Amino acid sequence: MIKRIFLMLIVAFACTLSANAQSWLNRLKDRAVNAAENAVTRKVENKVDRETSDAMDNVLDGKKKDKSSKSNDADYEDAEVTEQSGDDTPVAQNQKSDFVRGSVILFEDDFANEQMGEFPSKWDISEGSLETAAINGKKYLHSNAPDSRFSPLMENMKSYLPEVFTLEWDEFFCKSGDIADFPSDFNFYDANGSEVGHIYKRYRPGNPDFYGNYSFKKGGGVDENVTGSFDWDHMKKFIKIGQWNHFAISFNKRAFKLYVNGNRFINLPNVAAPARFVFIIQDENPYRGVANVVLAKGAVELYERQTTDLSAVEKAIAETGKFVTNNILFETGKATLKPESMAEIQKVADYMKKNPTARFEVQGHTDNQGSDAINDPLSQQRAESVVKALEGLGCDPFNMRAVGKGSHEPVADNKTDEGRAKNRRVEFIKR
Repeated sequence: MIKRIFLMLIVAFACTLSANAQSWLNRLKDRAVNAAENAVTRKVENKVDRETSDAMDNVLDGKKKDKSSKSNDADYEDAEVTEQSGDDTPVAQNQKSDFVRGSVILFEDDFANEQMGEFPSKWDISEGSLETAAINGKKYLHSNAPDSRFSPLMENMKSYLPEVFTLEWDEFFCKSGDIADFPSDFNFYDANGSEVGHIYKRYRPGNPDFYGNYSFKKGGGVDENVTGSFDWDHMKKFIKIGQWNHFAISFNKRAFKLYVNGNRFINLPNVAAPARFVFIIQDENPYRGVANVVLAKGAVELYERQTTDLSAVEKAIAETGKFVTNNILFETGKATLKPESMAEIQKVADYMKKNPTARFEVQGHTDNQGSDAINDPLSQQRAESVVKALEGLGCDPFNMRAVGKGSHEPVADNKTDEGRAKNRRVEFIKR
């Protein structure tokens, strides 16, 4: 009897020990799982941080962070954003990529359908000679005589610029040794033919160096000009040698801004409103001319001190549930994003990262030029390109779905250039 009781006590003790051991093993397992999950989380966060950093470096063209402002001339705006150093050292910051293309296209010419050697059909000339030429397969308007002066062919040649507009074009800057020198001008005139502004540029590849100046008549009836100059030390930050470079002008009632490859380097708050413009190519050489010219009505909003910190993206989504833009641009017939699109995509990325739980349908829309068999897959590919760019800027791909709408949901009349320009758009619809 005593032996049986003893055996029962041993069995009970063993069971208790087994239960405790199992409980201890379970706790150990839970701790291991938690540790593994934390490790994975840290690894993913570190990976995202690295990828975000790399993507931003690419978008910003590899700009180096510098802890001091390198210029005392406000017109050049070449002070770069720097990281806080933890001390009282002043940190220079500004925004150099605020360009927004106007929403209504008034004139557009990429010369793609022009015949080589012929005078471009959409242009007028007052002096010199022009022909359609090509560099590396890209067609452009080429000046083949000294001092060529040319303008877009418009219904009213004396006055065709609205009070708010953007103007864009491309220029090719050749490598050293290709040509000695090529100067050019860009002039603005009022409806009476009086000059109200000019920009002079002179690039010499052999050195290489660059010199230029500008002069604009002030607005408000003041008989005075605002002037400035720029040289190679400033322009080499923006110009790409041996490549096409994108120039853009934004004018809003009185405010004039000039950009090179998305970087603003002239910013004037009060100049006289122009009515027309003229390109002037002073010397004949194989590379002088312009390509991809786009004149549009509308521009970046006139700067006034804001009473709210709401971005345009945030405001549009709050009011309508979506953000619609015509400022995300692609190569013709392709899903390749143009560099100037990144400023707009960055605004959307800023909103998405500020609202990490918001989900979006990213829609690509085309005009009705071409068949559905071409436009439908093209719009899908373009939407996917935008999603990929946003992902590269640190946005969660889980929150985005690319959808191609082709030309099936127009918002304007496809029978006009202005309507087709509005229909070529990207929409970010909050779901």
